[in-house]
Amino acid sequence: MSDQAVLDCIARMVPDGAHVLDLGCGDGALLEQLQRSRRCTGYGIEIDDANVLACVRRGVNVLQVNLREGLRAFGDQSFDVVLQINTLQHLRNAEVMLRETARVGRIGIIAFPNFAHWPNRISVLRGRMPVTRHLPYQWYDTPNIRVGTYKDFEVLAGKNGLKVLDAFGLEDGREVRTLPNLLAGTAVFKLQR
Repeated sequence: MSDQAVLDCIARMVPDGAHVLDLGCGDGALLEQLQRSRRCTGYGIEIDDANVLACVRRGVNVLQVNLREGLRAFGDQSFDVVLQINTLQHLRNAEVMLRETARVGRIGIIAFPNFAHWPNRISVLRGRMPVTRHLPYQWYDTPNIRVGTYKDFEVLAGKNGLKVLDAFGLEDGREVRTLPNLLAGTAVFKLQR
């Protein structure tokens, strides 16, 4: 994840001094920011060798784990916050990992590209899969396994018995609370069991 506005928004949602687990932490930029600005501790989970190395260089604790294996290594409520920032769309076991996020964390913060954003809708109406800042790949070479919408996630959270503490969209560095399913390229949810 590289969009600094999204990083800043997520960082503001994490309490000072929180013990954090970042699933699919990428190069560790968010965890580094949380350590520096919010005095957080914790771990990143990452599978990519280059990203693991980048985390180590940043001074971020990282475990090289494939999320398909779940989070069995962590006990219930062992973290204050579990992050899934631009990770959900890459997982085959998205529903399982959502439940695992709620199990190992007191709070879960999930962010993902919102496929229902209006430019995506126009692209589909024109007969083409969207290529945008939030979904920057052609349909045939995307690392995304699935696409989802803000509304879809609300249903998924409810189906899994999770309480939504906060939900909004992000677009151009600002929070979108009115019609986020239509007007935001990124969906953001703060959840708990």
